Amino acid sequence: MLAANAQGLVERLLLLSYPLHPPKRPDQMRTTHFPSLRTPALFVSGERDGFGSKAEMKTALKLIAAKTELLMVPGAGHELITPRNRAELPGQVVEAFLGFAKG
Repeated sequence: MLAANAQGLVERLLLLSYPLHPPKRPDQMRTTHFPSLRTPALFVSGERDGFGSKAEMKTALKLIAAKTELLMVPGAGHELITPRNRAELPGQVVEAFLGFAKG
């Protein structure tokens, strides 16, 4: 919300497991500030995240006027890190963010 209220505060945002809504409560969306956001943002979310599905994330990102990108983490929930991705995920997120920041 701070980046939406303080335009120009940062050049890019990296949002890890952004909680769109409380688990099992999609009627309580936490996106009221999205239309005011003018900062490009990369969202990283687990494909099994109870705080927002892939479809919900894609719909929510359309509310943001700035450039957005969604990186889905296969097999992960809200915690993102799993025993299977522990070694490579941090590097993948950094690489994705650097690519996002250049483009």
